[in-house]
Amino acid sequence: MLSLPSILTALVALSTHAAAVNPIVVREQEFSDSVTHSRFMILGVDYQPGGQGAYGTGSGDPLSNATTCLRDAALMQTLGVNTIRCYNVDPTLNHDQCVSIFNSVGIYIIIDVNAPTPGLSIDRSDPSSSYTTSYLEHIFTVVEAFKSYPNTLGFFAGNEIINDVDTGKANPPYIRAVQRDLKNYIAAHADRTIPVGYSAADVREVLEDTWAYLECDNSGNEGTRNDTSRSDFFGLNSYSWCGSDSSFTISTYDTLVQAFSNTTIPVFFSEFGCNDPYPRAFDEVLAIYGPQMTTLSGGLVYEFTQETSNYGLVSTYSNGTAQLLGDYDTLMSQYNKLNLTLLESSNSTATSLKPPKCSAGLISNDGFSTDFTIPDPPSGAKALISSGVSSAPTGAIVSVTSTSVQAAVYATNGGQISGLAIQAASSANRPGQNGSGLSTASVSSASPTSSSASQTSMTSGTSSASGTATETGAAASASASSGAFKIDAKKFVGSVVVVGVAAWAIRRLPKSGFKDIFGRSVSEWTLELLGYWVSDFEGVRGCVYFAFGKKHPEGYVHDRFAQFM
Repeated sequence: MLSLPSILTALVALSTHAAAVNPIVVREQEFSDSVTHSRFMILGVDYQPGGQGAYGTGSGDPLSNATTCLRDAALMQTLGVNTIRCYNVDPTLNHDQCVSIFNSVGIYIIIDVNAPTPGLSIDRSDPSSSYTTSYLEHIFTVVEAFKSYPNTLGFFAGNEIINDVDTGKANPPYIRAVQRDLKNYIAAHADRTIPVGYSAADVREVLEDTWAYLECDNSGNEGTRNDTSRSDFFGLNSYSWCGSDSSFTISTYDTLVQAFSNTTIPVFFSEFGCNDPYPRAFDEVLAIYGPQMTTLSGGLVYEFTQETSNYGLVSTYSNGTAQLLGDYDTLMSQYNKLNLTLLESSNSTATSLKPPKCSAGLISNDGFSTDFTIPDPPSGAKALISSGVSSAPTGAIVSVTSTSVQAAVYATNGGQISGLAIQAASSANRPGQNGSGLSTASVSSASPTSSSASQTSMTSGTSSASGTATETGAAASASASSGAFKIDAKKFVGSVVVVGVAAWAIRRLPKSGFKDIFGRSVSEWTLELLGYWVSDFEGVRGCVYFAFGKKHPEGYVHDRFAQFM
């Protein structure tokens, strides 16, 4: 007779297995669920908390902190995304908990295999010197770390290596060489085929040639798919749709659709979301997932966490708390308008296309490479592919036992969200999958002593993150963890006076020639600081604290000014 502990263990294992998503495969122009065969459209976000600069600092890997991943997975599940892209990962770290959390909520992962460190990526200025066995060992170690997760959608072999005509001369053969080596390694050491592709810059003079060079069949047998140097998918980093005044034609999305109309591999936006003007309207979402763009396979919004470039959906802080930004609400609203039936409908014609044979005739720009002789692997690489990376850590899905988010998370109206948690899923996440979502409390800064709050609802992706705010007004002011929007009248007046006097004094300083990284003078920076006062009072107050050598009680600094801290 089975003991109670063994029964519980079996139930946990069963629930973990049931929550696993199905691997995604490539069927010519489309991604497809390997089990249901439904079309898979990418509704995603780029996810690299801390940005590229955090790599190598001990906190730059986005998939190694389970607490952070749980918080962000809950917010992404509510948002309705089904895919994230991670640019820089440390393959020596353990990613089991984070990847398992994302797997459990129906979110896939695309991993960039390169790293922003010399020797760990292809140098576009001299690709032959950087294509080494030690470089291949690094990217193969990344494969080892992520090959066993069912929600690993694919690997990017390169990102914007080609960004003008000059870099389109020597680099294309090396991109195909890296793709070949990755695919040969996966074939030798993974239990399934994992797609490998490239993420391109939206530089129109080389964009179509880059795609044509990477998608063509170089095996010598036209119409076959056994050319391992060929891209399995093609990502496009594009920011051509800017604001509500743009359109399908103004953004030139129409020309992209025409250019990729006969693609034989999935094409999608690996980055999109122009932030000028700001805040973003995300009107392009309805076009990307609408009937005019079914040739493409969706896209990834840049980006989830707020960094200095101001593209974030969520602001995060060192104490683990987070604040939803207006772009989060706007994007969720646009996602909830999508026709999900259209997104999952497969086109039989699109999945029966054959790639053209590689030839110089596919290339239109005279300066772009027409050399389809792919470099041989460097010395020792074939043996490495055959034997595998020695002692490489290999990931595996583990049970997700913690589902409730413990860190404080605040809605755009300032109300703290309670009951934030992930909900197990057995298929890809989607907008509105489980009905209502976040329910938060309105916060009135005009009534700081009020302990009541009216309820406002944000309809979203799943009910797993639903909750109500329990601390507002005086209660929030008394709590050390209640985050943004706590305003003390005396401190407010004092801070206004301090900043006002500082601005008056700085305006009268002689021009020193100082310019910040955006080219702004001290006076311009001060005026912008005042301009952001209303939009993020606590963040700006954090800057005032900093100016006097102190820290904001909760550590807040406005994201636009954190670079100066």
